[in-house]
Amino acid sequence: MCGSSWPSAYAPAMNAISFDPTAPLSGPPEPWASTDQPSHRAGRPFHMTEMITAEPAIVERIVARGAVAGSSAAALAAAVVESIRAGSPVVVTGCGTSEHGAIAVAEILREATGSRLIWSAQAFELSLDAPPSGLVIGVSHEGATTATNAALAASRAAGARTAVITVSSRSPGAALADIVVETHELDQSWCHTVGYVSPIAAATSVAGHITGSRIAPSAAGDALRSGLTTEAQERAGAIADALAGLDRLLVLASGADRAAGHELVLKVEEGAWLPAAYRDLETFLHGHLAATDEATGLVVIATDRREREGRAARIRGALAAARVIGMPTAAIVSSGFDALLPADLTSTGRIVIGEAPPDVPASVAALLGSATALQTLTERLATARGINPDPIHRDVDRYRQAADAADAADAADAAGAAS
Repeated sequence: MCGSSWPSAYAPAMNAISFDPTAPLSGPPEPWASTDQPSHRAGRPFHMTEMITAEPAIVERIVARGAVAGSSAAALAAAVVESIRAGSPVVVTGCGTSEHGAIAVAEILREATGSRLIWSAQAFELSLDAPPSGLVIGVSHEGATTATNAALAASRAAGARTAVITVSSRSPGAALADIVVETHELDQSWCHTVGYVSPIAAATSVAGHITGSRIAPSAAGDALRSGLTTEAQERAGAIADALAGLDRLLVLASGADRAAGHELVLKVEEGAWLPAAYRDLETFLHGHLAATDEATGLVVIATDRREREGRAARIRGALAAARVIGMPTAAIVSSGFDALLPADLTSTGRIVIGEAPPDVPASVAALLGSATALQTLTERLATARGINPDPIHRDVDRYRQAADAADAADAADAAGAAS
């Protein structure tokens, strides 16, 4: 792994737990209940490690189920088309990793329909300003996120039709939706990776019903495998070693890659405890450079093949500016972008993923292609920093208590509003 210096407590486990990445993961228990904190592991493979390796097969299963005529994915496709034909909006919503999944879902559906009536919204904000018509699609891995369920409930009450992409039709969120697209397999780490790719896979099936051109499950799985090659993992390890000791990280992206950029920031903060921030590609160059220095790392994600030359030109400018300041730089790029970016612009290296076949829509190719690369980079960063990413710091009392305090305040406010 590129000579990574793991603290002794986080060295690779000598007796690795047997895990079959091709076998389906279990779903929620019966009766339905939220997950408990993941079991502790003293080193790699973490639960997150295994989830990343399982994703190609998981995505293939989700895409295959969704391709069936009469599936819930087909029903959601019909509802999307119906809403657009009526001139009504399609709003995709979620929180945390699922918010980034919602951004991705909106991107995929927008490309499939060619409609500007599709966008994403953060769930809390949507719950306060629900649309009176159209379709609201919630994304919630377990189906229990308070703000997302509030957004679904408010949207239904305002007059919109509702749908949800979630792991089980038995979840609380499913009870608030007219259409439920089940992904069935439950992430075993709280540093969600399966929770990010599952809605992307579901949206891929929905888009196939809309366009009439369904993507082969194997093509979807291969896009994820591109970020899991030995070379990609070695490069992720080298980049992680170079970035692990920095004060903070900035992530830049454009087009469909913006969902991945937001997700990388969240993964790095919750999984590796490294402060990070997302910037749109152009936004980075308008004032934000003033607060950067040699202790600020920069990662660019560039895999969206649409308008590639224009995006690559601006990326070259951003990386050149970062080089002048002395920022360590890295990138997750498709091979097409790799050819357009001089090697000396990414001082700590880059992870290069292969180009998907032309029949795979650009948004799907980008979002699936970058997923395992950004997740592996996070897992390697966590390892280099001596951190178990699975519990997202909630194995430490004050962080668990902080989450409990936020939930308790929210529950008290809800009880007050109901009384």
